[in-house]
Amino acid sequence: MESSAMLDQLFPEEKPGWRGYIEWENYPERKEAAAKILLSNKFTPSPEFQLVPLPQTNPVLVGHRWKEYHEVLGLRRIVDFSWETVLKEKPDMIHLLDFPYNGETPRAPLLAGKITDNKYHFVRNHGGVPDIDEDAFELEITGLVNTPVKLTMKDLKDASKFPQITVAVTLQCSGTRRIEQIQQYPGDGDELINAPWGEGAIGTAVYRGVPLKKVLKHACGGLKPEARHVEFVGADTYFKKNTVYNYAVSVPTRKVRQADEVILAWEMNGAPLPKMHGFPLRAVVAGVIGARSTKWLYRINVLAEPSLGPVQAQEYLYYTSQIGKHNVKYSNGFSIQNMPVSSAIIFPQEKDVVVHDGAISLRGWAYSGGGNWPQRVEVSPDGGHVWYAVDEDDMTEKHYHTWRLWTISVPVDAEGWIEFCVRTWDSSCNTEPTFVRSAWNWDLHVTSSCHRIKIYSINRSKPATAARLAEYARRGESITPITRPVEWSLEDPVECLTQRRKHPREPVD
Repeated sequence: MESSAMLDQLFPEEKPGWRGYIEWENYPERKEAAAKILLSNKFTPSPEFQLVPLPQTNPVLVGHRWKEYHEVLGLRRIVDFSWETVLKEKPDMIHLLDFPYNGETPRAPLLAGKITDNKYHFVRNHGGVPDIDEDAFELEITGLVNTPVKLTMKDLKDASKFPQITVAVTLQCSGTRRIEQIQQYPGDGDELINAPWGEGAIGTAVYRGVPLKKVLKHACGGLKPEARHVEFVGADTYFKKNTVYNYAVSVPTRKVRQADEVILAWEMNGAPLPKMHGFPLRAVVAGVIGARSTKWLYRINVLAEPSLGPVQAQEYLYYTSQIGKHNVKYSNGFSIQNMPVSSAIIFPQEKDVVVHDGAISLRGWAYSGGGNWPQRVEVSPDGGHVWYAVDEDDMTEKHYHTWRLWTISVPVDAEGWIEFCVRTWDSSCNTEPTFVRSAWNWDLHVTSSCHRIKIYSINRSKPATAARLAEYARRGESITPITRPVEWSLEDPVECLTQRRKHPREPVD
């Protein structure tokens, strides 16, 4: 076991004012030393949460394995700082995984408005949270640019050098609603938990920053002809199969050429970026999976082909349903970029008991990536046979890169268990697959099928139901939970006998 002093020498925090950042990509010998240490240790296995029930705790899952990775490299301080930051900036989230932190937005704040409060915006981290001083920060831009540069935050914020813009952007984790795939058809867990996200791995914020297009033009003199991808490198430490990296992903250069679709942002909803969201600088890439919007961004590499970082090349891949543990390869899935059209019912919730007068109100969100927008939302009260369209007046306004929140009151005559589902049509006439099975894939990404919930309908517009509810009220009791037996007789014995004689159980002949 290496001593603390030896580990500090092997893996130093070499930049003053950059705590929690270790440079890996520029030091192959450092990565090799880390790999030897990792291979010489045994780590806690990944928790099984797909074939057994999820814990009813918060945090739901504990990242023992990833904490141990940091521990053996002398980086426990990163783990501790990350959780301290969670408690300071995100205390009221659904903590799906404590480290690396995965935090889901609770239902009420998710639909509180079309802009998500910073305190409640979802978080998907792949490593610990760096703690970087703004005055010490610099962004390096290199690779296939005409002039490589290093820029300070003061440079980036200088409006005389780069035009500043504000853009409203919905970011969505490709794992949103993954729990539906897990519950029906479990899949890969990998080294980094495929967190059991519900409907809250999505959020919308107004970001201020500078278009990357303008920075590349004015600071770097543009791109070289062979440039095809722009790689974003984050200061967080990331592990993949006993190798250590700095987080790295890329997007095509054609995406960067749209001035408002890739920005370098330092402000979120009128406030400095929270540490949990990438302070002092992050990329915000509109319309694609959230994994491309790199936090704690400190290096941009312009490349001739997509990034070879594992998050880009080995993860966030979409497989056919025939691909599984028996035959999965990195090369037989395709890289997820634009997010497909999707939607979710947030209220009511699965297995709610709804007492109503012939109509049930529902609320939720709808989103589509790639510059499309939700055009129409439809809700079905019978599992997908009859559909009711949400009135345009009951949806938030359209934007190129954000969700729309919606509400609708759907007529319901039936009682007992019924299944609601929602589907969205976007501006390109794309809609959602009907069933989870249609969109299942081994890595459990992009649950874009119609979101379905089962609720128990109690229609008090029906006289018999109204009478039963009145009886509960007279006795000072509640009809819920529906699984609790009543302590009193369900029917007057004389009335019961009268009905049985009127409609005998057996024929008279």
